[in-house]
Amino acid sequence: MNGRRRMGARGEEIAARHLEGRGFRIRARNYQTRRGEIDLVAERGRWIVFVEVRLRRSEAFGSPAETVGPRKRRRLASAAAAFLVEHGLAERPCRFDIIALSDPAGGPEEILHIENAFDRDGRPTGCWSGD
Repeated sequence: MNGRRRMGARGEEIAARHLEGRGFRIRARNYQTRRGEIDLVAERGRWIVFVEVRLRRSEAFGSPAETVGPRKRRRLASAAAAFLVEHGLAERPCRFDIIALSDPAGGPEEILHIENAFDRDGRPTGCWSGD
């Protein structure tokens, strides 16, 4: 596993622990379809939550959350639709969260959990500017 993949896997593990600590159950990790990939699929109550995890060592080129642009959001929404159909969950409410991790020089990470960051069409919601 190369450095980027190792760092990504580490970020996803931190995000999964963060979610589990808040009462979520992880349903899937790295769900892949030809439409795109979803880092984490979580569930709490009736809600299905699709989570994009971003980890950055530096914010020199923007914050981790800022790297989730319009194209990525549309691909995530499309992959989420496939997941819901594939698992018979199309009637369940869902949302799209971003977990942004800052990990300067491998030190302690800062976690920013943006709930309901964008809608099913990939448009940012009122709680996050996204563009």
